[in-house]
Amino acid sequence: MPYLFTSESVSEGHPDKVADQISDALIDNFLAYDPNSKVACETLVTTGQVVLAGEVKSKTYLDVQSIAREVINKIGYTKGEYMFAGDSCGVISAIHEQSPDINQGVDRVTEDADFETRANAQGAGDQGMMFGYATNETDNYMPLALDLAHAILKELSALRRENSAIQYLRPDAKSQVTIEYSDDHKPIRIDSIVVSTQHDEFGSDEAMLAKIRKDMIDILIPRVKAKQKHEIQLLFNDEIKYHINPTGKFVIGGPHGDTGLTGRKIIVDTYGGKGAHGGGAFSGKDPSKVDRSAAYATRHIAKNLVAAGVADEVLVQVSYAIGVAEPCGLYVNTNGTAKVDMTDGEIAKKVLEIFDLRPYAIEKNLKLRNPIYQETAAYGHMGREPYTGSKTFNKGKDNALTIENLEFFTWEKLDKVDEIRSKFGL
Repeated sequence: MPYLFTSESVSEGHPDKVADQISDALIDNFLAYDPNSKVACETLVTTGQVVLAGEVKSKTYLDVQSIAREVINKIGYTKGEYMFAGDSCGVISAIHEQSPDINQGVDRVTEDADFETRANAQGAGDQGMMFGYATNETDNYMPLALDLAHAILKELSALRRENSAIQYLRPDAKSQVTIEYSDDHKPIRIDSIVVSTQHDEFGSDEAMLAKIRKDMIDILIPRVKAKQKHEIQLLFNDEIKYHINPTGKFVIGGPHGDTGLTGRKIIVDTYGGKGAHGGGAFSGKDPSKVDRSAAYATRHIAKNLVAAGVADEVLVQVSYAIGVAEPCGLYVNTNGTAKVDMTDGEIAKKVLEIFDLRPYAIEKNLKLRNPIYQETAAYGHMGREPYTGSKTFNKGKDNALTIENLEFFTWEKLDKVDEIRSKFGL
């Protein structure tokens, strides 16, 4: 019998995502000026206030207030009427030095140690389990409902910044997509779409809500549909149930409408409820924290396995003990879709022959000790297009720094497909 599956996304102006972006901007600045920085930074945002807290071990000093304000302004919180604006909000810092009890299990080698010495000596920054997932139902190997939910909000953000077709949009927004699947797990149609967008107040409530609904259905959704490949476009239909700002007007929003905290959107950040999640957030953590780096590594594994044709979908779990380099275990689940004559346990054993899951090896192989994280903090850490670019820090200041040839979203590269096919005889 056909079934429904739903995923949601939130915009870069959602309070929790504002917090994530500030935390990751701090990570990037620390890594830009001291690549060996160890950082765990949490952010809280509320009406007119930003609170930064966390633990840092670094050789650099940052003007954290300026960094937070720059992020907030870039998102679009620039007006006093929002009750939260980059140039006027208060920024309180309670960041302090990292506990030596934690650090001793991570830093145990000299600067000139070779790769193997470092890889065996650098233990995991914490215990826990991390999951990666991939499916071939989309070109970027992501679950379709989440992919469309992200696409809706990316297009809504583009409309807001264009300020032409729709001129009343504010930064805070959420979306949700429900898809009907067949018994053999193929998407049949889009059943419903939810869009809740913050907006300026204009006209009567009734006229305002009617215009917003019309613009979302007649302007936003066609733009989203037009950017999908033909097979996905066919899932859009005249029977879609639209819920546009279903609670009514949404003028009060952002950190004024709801307090935001780093790490509260971990399902939006990953797979929209498909696969699994180990519970650890990503933003605000340097790559020695396996909550982040190992989640990227398992996504890299899962995506390359599916792209190589090992299975139609793959879930990968890895687990660690704090201070220990070798993983406690690796688990692979193909959900009965394997295309090779192997058990999932045998597939896992082959995976360990191809991928080095020691924390230092993950950092090096995926080039994670670089300032590449603010870009991950909205619209998902997974399913993004890898690219190479440059970033400038403290532009216009005496210590301005531009870093060239940064590789972003390296865990999305399909660089292991040939080796996997060789190992699996495909």
